[in-house]
Amino acid sequence: MKKLRFIAAAAALGLAGCSGPRPPGQVAADTPAQWYAPLPHNGTLTDLTTWWQQFNDPLLIELIESAQAASPTVATAATRIRQARATRIGAGAALLPTLDAVASAQRGNNQPPVPLATTLQAGLQTAWEIDLFGGNRAAADAAQARLEGARAGWHDARVSVAAETANGYVSLRTCEQQLAVANNDAKSRSETARLSDLSARAGFAAPANAALARASAAESSARAIQQRAQCDIEVKALVALSAMPEPRLRQQLTIGWSEPAQAGALAVASLPAQLLAQRPDVYQAEREVAAASAEVGNARAQRFPRLSLSGSIAVGSVRIDGVSTDLQTWSIGPLALTLPIFDGGRRAANVDAAQARYEEAALQYAARVRQAVREVEEALVNLESARLRTDDARVATEGYRASFAATDARYRSGLASLVELEDARRTALAAETAWVALQRERVAAWIALYRAVGGGWARPAGMATAATQP
Repeated sequence: MKKLRFIAAAAALGLAGCSGPRPPGQVAADTPAQWYAPLPHNGTLTDLTTWWQQFNDPLLIELIESAQAASPTVATAATRIRQARATRIGAGAALLPTLDAVASAQRGNNQPPVPLATTLQAGLQTAWEIDLFGGNRAAADAAQARLEGARAGWHDARVSVAAETANGYVSLRTCEQQLAVANNDAKSRSETARLSDLSARAGFAAPANAALARASAAESSARAIQQRAQCDIEVKALVALSAMPEPRLRQQLTIGWSEPAQAGALAVASLPAQLLAQRPDVYQAEREVAAASAEVGNARAQRFPRLSLSGSIAVGSVRIDGVSTDLQTWSIGPLALTLPIFDGGRRAANVDAAQARYEEAALQYAARVRQAVREVEEALVNLESARLRTDDARVATEGYRASFAATDARYRSGLASLVELEDARRTALAAETAWVALQRERVAAWIALYRAVGGGWARPAGMATAATQP
């Protein structure tokens, strides 16, 4: 009998390293062989973690840091890390034996006329489920993968908040520039209306011209009021995003701002496959595939036999009629083998469900990779478009501005009509507005590219991307 028990224990220990079959923990990433949009600065590399410094705007840096600290998205991502860490600890504990301390006291008379007896006992109990087919190991692997994914998700949340804050800040500064353009236009039209009114009263101009000038001035004034309201809305949106008090924000906004001349020196991987090492959301989706694969292994392991071993050691005493007797007991076993026979298909259904979740995770990962490539390509296209239009927009703005100045001078000299002046003014205003919008578009494209290439995150050392797997 002892020999049989020894053989059973040895076989159990030998099978402890076996594991249930799992699908691949990584799936191939289908990425294009090259970028089809031109790389800015020929792919110049820089440290994205300090990318915001080139804006040379302390307020922008402060807003980003404040928004990240106040963001519920970032806070939620941090709580998910704690939850994943706790789950990983719990899953890892299943691989180890448990040890419990027990103590008991009893007084009674079980077989009269035997005197009353007092029994005191204290000891330790242990139990261990031997991981025959790797079910517990698979659960621990899944928990570890989700912890790694949660950490990447926290970085992704921070990058998203930084990009959102920067976009809001640039939108506000652009709105201020548009307001300056609208105010200048309103001031110019108001002066034209004043001169036209004086000329009409003196009989040198038709009353219709004065009415046209007044209508133009009123339209421009309404446009400026609307633009000012839009700027106030941008301020309040930035206050809500950053949790910075509005009076303090408005005070700091009095400092002028100009578009950085070198807003674009950031890292763009030379190959799309290398992008996967820079995107925390892609890495998080990849770790979810690994976790789902491990859960399939865990579900399959539940269909195989389970082996457990328990033991105990205790000391105590029994006191009868004033006489105490010390007791020491210990035991190893039982070595219990559980064989699943019938469960109504529950374990098989669990395997099917886990397999379906794995396939879903693989599809989500492939979609995330495609989305990452798309975001970079779109940002590159927008950057190139803004770059190609910059010189033309500048020439157009300067030309229409000069044309309006000349027409205004001719109008004041009586050599041009009010209709000509208004037409030149309208064209110049459109060019000024387009120029400011193009500057906003250019900076927004850089911010989008910053977000698309991961915002300075890097894959943990030793973790190869699925695209580089043999």
